[in-house]
Amino acid sequence: MEKPSRKAERTRNFIIEKTAAIFNKKGYAGTSLTDLTLATGLTKGSIYGNFENKEEVALAAFDYNYGNVNQVIRQQMLNAETYYDKLTVYTKVYDQLLANNFPEGGCPILNTSTEADDTHELLKDRAAKAILTWKKNMQQLIQAGVEAGEFKKQEDDSALAISIIALIEGGMMIARVTGDHNEMGKVMMTVEILLKQIKLT
Repeated sequence: MEKPSRKAERTRNFIIEKTAAIFNKKGYAGTSLTDLTLATGLTKGSIYGNFENKEEVALAAFDYNYGNVNQVIRQQMLNAETYYDKLTVYTKVYDQLLANNFPEGGCPILNTSTEADDTHELLKDRAAKAILTWKKNMQQLIQAGVEAGEFKKQEDDSALAISIIALIEGGMMIARVTGDHNEMGKVMMTVEILLKQIKLT
C-alpha cells in the first residue's frame, strides 16, 4: 500500500502540473478556484487539502514553469563548447520558447513580473530572484570567459548581464504583444552584437 506521504506528494505534483499553464496564462488574479477544479478534476477540498491557499499553488506553479525553462537551458549548456556559445544559449532558448509557446503561456518571469509588480509581493519576489539568479549566472560565464582568454576584461559585467536580460525579456514582450516573432529576432541580433564585442577573437 502506498504511503500517505507519497500519495500526498503525487497529488501535489499533479495539481501543480495541471494548473501551471493556467496561472502562466491568466495570472494570479485571473485564475479562479473553478479554473483549478476544472483543470484537475479535484474538489476545492482536495486542492486546499494539499495547499494552504491559491497563493501557495501559484507560487508552486511559477517554480514549475521556471524550472522547465531552466531545464532546457541546462541541457543546451551541456552542448555549448565555448563561453560565447554558452551565453548565446539564452538567446536561442528564449527565441525557441517563444516560437513554441513553451511553457504554455510564455515566459513565467515576464508574465509574473508584469502582473505582480504592484499586486502580489510573494510572486514579485519569486520573479525578482529568478532575474537576479539569471544575472549572476551570466556574470559567472562572462568572468569565466575572461579568465579563459576568450573575452575582453569587462569594467562592469553586471551591467552587460542585466542589459542582455532586459533585451531578451523586452524582445519577448514586444513579439507577443505585436504577434510578430520577427521582432524577437531583431532584438536577438542586438544581443549577439553585444556578445561579439566582448570576444577577443
